[in-house]
Amino acid sequence: MEIDYKKNNGLVPAIIQDAETDKVLMLGYMNEEALKVTIDTKQVTFFSRTKQRLWTKGEESGNVLHLIDIKLDCDNDTLLIKVNPHGPVCHKGSDTCWNEDNTQSFGFLSNLESVIENRKNNASKDTSYVASLFAKGINKIAQKVGEEAVEVVIEAKDSDDTLFLDESADLLFHYMILLQAKGFKLNDVVEVLKNREK
Repeated sequence: MEIDYKKNNGLVPAIIQDAETDKVLMLGYMNEEALKVTIDTKQVTFFSRTKQRLWTKGEESGNVLHLIDIKLDCDNDTLLIKVNPHGPVCHKGSDTCWNEDNTQSFGFLSNLESVIENRKNNASKDTSYVASLFAKGINKIAQKVGEEAVEVVIEAKDSDDTLFLDESADLLFHYMILLQAKGFKLNDVVEVLKNREK
């Protein structure tokens, strides 16, 4: 890596990102020596502008950042460092320096999961399809997933891609409802898949 240390008095910003959740955890600064120590030890080390010395994250708290990957930006003056964090990252005890939970997010699907949960807990079964399914119980929800799965199989054998995708969306939607009816979330299924990968 050809890093340009000249722009900021021998330092470059280092954006720290969780390698698994993609959540940005913190921002620190590195000089050439801090980067070398990070690469050699596989524990993220910064140059502390306050202490004017190298500082390995977690040297006092034990909440270290294990190095997974380093990327250099297009201007050669900012690092993106992917890590596996052990413990809270912020010195104030939160997962990130922005006081966010470092949890897996699946973008739109996580938002949909929240909507389903909200409808389950707060909506009227008379005005919400989701609430009405929860009111009918697990058997009805499971039956609906089975019906949607059969429809996906039927459409997979045809050549109408629009119908196939529509039925696939219905299946995924109802499966997410079933997960919550059983007390689970998408992340629980993802964890099972990750464990199978090992």
